[in-house]
Amino acid sequence: MYGKARQEDRLLRGVEQPARGKTTGQQMAKTTVTDGRVQDKPTRTLKVYPRIADIDAAAWDACANPSPAAANPFVTHAFLKALEDAGTTGEQAGWIPQHLVLEDGHGGIAGAMPLYAKTHSQGEYVFDHAWADAYTRAGGSYYPKLQASVPFTPVPGPRLLVKPGPDAEARQDVLAAGAVEVARRMDVSSLHVTFLTEGEWNRLGGLGFLQRTGQQFHWTNGGYATFEDFLGTLASRKRKTIRKERETAMATGLSIERRTGAEITEADWNAFFRFYVDTGDRKWGRPYLNREFFSRLGQSMAEQCLLLLVKRDGRAIAGALNLIGGDCLYGRYWGCVEQHPCLHFEVCYYQAIDFAIERGLKRVEAGAQGEHKLARGYLPVTTYSTHWIPDAGFRRAIERYLVRERAAVAEASAELAELGPFRRGPLGGGAAEELAADADSARKDA
Repeated sequence: MYGKARQEDRLLRGVEQPARGKTTGQQMAKTTVTDGRVQDKPTRTLKVYPRIADIDAAAWDACANPSPAAANPFVTHAFLKALEDAGTTGEQAGWIPQHLVLEDGHGGIAGAMPLYAKTHSQGEYVFDHAWADAYTRAGGSYYPKLQASVPFTPVPGPRLLVKPGPDAEARQDVLAAGAVEVARRMDVSSLHVTFLTEGEWNRLGGLGFLQRTGQQFHWTNGGYATFEDFLGTLASRKRKTIRKERETAMATGLSIERRTGAEITEADWNAFFRFYVDTGDRKWGRPYLNREFFSRLGQSMAEQCLLLLVKRDGRAIAGALNLIGGDCLYGRYWGCVEQHPCLHFEVCYYQAIDFAIERGLKRVEAGAQGEHKLARGYLPVTTYSTHWIPDAGFRRAIERYLVRERAAVAEASAELAELGPFRRGPLGGGAAEELAADADSARKDA
């Protein structure tokens, strides 16, 4: 039993504990579907579903995105279903769906959690390979594990999906406890909830989950009417650099076309998929997504897709795919078959800012990592993950490591914020001071 677990025991009091035996592959899904249900009260039931297609789409989305103004496209039923239907998740991919659903007493859904059994640590972007290696060398079996996340997508967003209401937090607690119970019944090494919201991070930390932080770079809209308005907030040298990069990117006679909704054709997806695969090949990696996924995405979420195609002499030579949320533009994939100076900056960063300003979106999230984004107006933000580890000795070792890591992340963010390109303070509104205070607090904890 791990620290602070008494709160979890309270939530799961009276749950029948079945015999535990490690299962893998299809056996996992079969086991959890047939006997993987928990009663938190007589009128509600937690169930595990091995296919999101078996869950009502409207009911899932009512929990995932109760506020259209802040909708996150990656936790929608349509996005997760496109991944499954295209075969990018499943047993062969090592992402085995085990979606957790809290059903009310009237046939409806009061909460949900995108959950997967993992047989590796690929496609997560919160790296635990060293943890797996250490646990294996100590004689344990790190895989399978459970992962609450959106596959292949390092985008922050909700993971404990509940409808608004006076008992919303209580339902989040039940989902968390249910996920732990699923992990126990499967006898897996650990449960990881990655890229969750800060509020969920604090809530799960209070339930005994270990807390981890990371860093990304996001652009924030200061109410700009034009791109020039944004440039006007930068130091003179930074303004000149960005203008020069934009000119350089288009100096060879390239053109950029925006496509959304029905404007995106299968020919466009064919071209873009070629760029996407090329990026994976150049990074010595295997692309996680297949061609069918993009067609399914276009069929079910076309209005949330922004496809930028770069053309030379009428031929597409590069492209970037973004998803449009309620208040944010999410940059996801980029690729090219011709190399042109500064083209990546123009297509992935500056075009995204242009679009966000035109649409009145609050943010641009341009993917994981990348300190080079700092000079282009994308500033450091903290990302969050939590980790449930039942092995007491392993847990203690990870907990000690995370204390030091959180301090390092906070200190790096504070230092980078001071290097921002803005002429009237790197972040404005006291945000830099808040990052510095977070770093100081994390250092004291360490």
